[in-house]
Amino acid sequence: MEGKQIVLIGADHAGFALKAELIPAIQALGYDIQDRGAFTFEPEDDYPDYVLPMAQEIAKTPGASAVFIGGSGQGEAMAANRVMGARAAVFYGQRRVSAALEIEGGASEDGFDIIRLTRRHNDANFLSIGGRFVGLDEAVEAVRIFLATPFTGPERHARRIAKF
Repeated sequence: MEGKQIVLIGADHAGFALKAELIPAIQALGYDIQDRGAFTFEPEDDYPDYVLPMAQEIAKTPGASAVFIGGSGQGEAMAANRVMGARAAVFYGQRRVSAALEIEGGASEDGFDIIRLTRRHNDANFLSIGGRFVGLDEAVEAVRIFLATPFTGPERHARRIAKF
């Protein structure tokens, strides 16, 4: 893809403030940001109204990525993953990832392992951030890693992705 990589960004009421702070930080990393809303704070808005059009656009635009900031990130990822070709991953904080790995007997390099793995093995193209759990610095690093990590999975990962 020539030029800057396109990154769609969106948020509902729960991620509205963080999105406003995150946009200039992502632009400073050299990406072309396309804001897909919300454009005004609406405490009763519904994340699927933003997520589904973003997921549809990502599914049709090879090489593009999306970042959505919601409350937990979970429902937002569930909505995005209903769209064929969208592959959403959830991030709701370094500490939570590290703690989950420790419970399973593993260790985390820095708490961003889930992002790296979803890019390397699942070719995730949509990052859903739990805005109620993640601050600006952590969100910037999560997005940086998400956008910089390529899909490097062996044939078996590509084969699995093709099945859905």
